Amino acid sequence: MATACKHPRVRIVSRHEDTEFVECLECGEVFDSEEFHDMEIEESDEKEDLADDD
Repeated sequence: MATACKHPRVRIVSRHEDTEFVECLECGEVFDSEEFHDMEIEESDEKEDLADDD
């Protein structure tokens, strides 16, 4: 089973009006930078939940 990439390094590949698109330098996936920000928030929430369980 493949491990999901956490996109540790990204670069901006395009800007269109108010939207930026970024590419993960590890896996090559391209996505809206807003999605990337949402992923970071979810990941930090998961870490906080795990810390609370201790």
